[in-house]
Amino acid sequence: MTTPLTFSDNNAKAGNLNRRTLLRGAAGALATAVTMETAAAATVAPLGQTGTPTRSTAPLPLGPLPGSRYPDSHLESAHPKATFGPSGFPAFAGTMAVERVATGMRWAEGPVYFAAGRYVLFSDIPNNRIMRFSEDDGHLSVYRQPSMNSNGNTIDREGRLITCEHSGRRVTRTELDGSITIIADKYNGKKLNSPNDAVVASDGSIWFTDPIYGIGGFYEGVKAEPEQEKHNVYRVDPKSGEIKVVVDDFVEPNGITFSPDEKKLYVIDTGFTDGPDNPSHIRVFDVDIGTGKVSNGKVFAEMPKPSITDGMRADTAGRIWCSVGWGDPNEDGVRCYTPEGELLGKIHIPETVANLCFGGQQRNRLYICGSSSLYAVYTSVQGAMKP
Repeated sequence: MTTPLTFSDNNAKAGNLNRRTLLRGAAGALATAVTMETAAAATVAPLGQTGTPTRSTAPLPLGPLPGSRYPDSHLESAHPKATFGPSGFPAFAGTMAVERVATGMRWAEGPVYFAAGRYVLFSDIPNNRIMRFSEDDGHLSVYRQPSMNSNGNTIDREGRLITCEHSGRRVTRTELDGSITIIADKYNGKKLNSPNDAVVASDGSIWFTDPIYGIGGFYEGVKAEPEQEKHNVYRVDPKSGEIKVVVDDFVEPNGITFSPDEKKLYVIDTGFTDGPDNPSHIRVFDVDIGTGKVSNGKVFAEMPKPSITDGMRADTAGRIWCSVGWGDPNEDGVRCYTPEGELLGKIHIPETVANLCFGGQQRNRLYICGSSSLYAVYTSVQGAMKP
């Protein structure tokens, strides 16, 4: 037989009192916690805008693009066909085709290749993450989330990741131990707009562009009012950390790179996104990387409006490879120009292309960020590997 537990009257009263006291205390603590939580929510900005992963029951297929054969018809030379393959176009490497190597992103941007690990890092801006594609086994994983809606990425001479962050409104460096150093977040005491793309010179100086795309809404950053009067191109001194404006007359400065000898600076202007009379082109300047002085600016290449170019890289011969998208689907992909600005050919991609980089152990594999996917193609040239 089980004997029920019983309490005396005094114990029962004491128990009721203690329970009431505990309940009142708990309720007060809960109210305080809610008040503190509400206050924090009202004053602390989110760590970037967190997106929702893309879900699909029928993802884009990986591997060579449908209909590919050798020589790949996705490679189009600007010159009449006179020899085997696309004549005069260095994208042609023989027995190769454009491949889709990863998919599932909302807006892929800012690729950078790390030779030591044989992987590509690139941004998935709306999903607030940096992705990692392992070249050796094709594995795709999340490298960092949240990423502060990272956009452009590059690498410095010490193998450290340099990242432009939209919602952070800053340029950061990921140290070799994983910690993050803020390189630039203000100019003249005011917040930067939304750093977009960066390049590192051989002297360690960091050059970056600062349009307003990342503060224009809540999809690729955090909506905010610009504090900088102009949309500038900046240089960060490698010794003092001082931030200076090097060019201040862009509508929307975007992709940026150097020539292999670092005597030319190329900067994209995507001002066409703000109005039909604004530019959609690449400009080139003479540059002194040590002093940060640029001169003799001129238009290097016009894009076929309404298309724009967003990102670019140079190969060892000084040719410029740039992305194309947002206009005629037949222009989606990559363009290659001689150092004099002559169009050599196109790589056709079935999505709007934002950015690209050279990678691979021989630096001859071009990685292409096209909207929802990462593409790759072997070329007959090597990237300059000037980050």
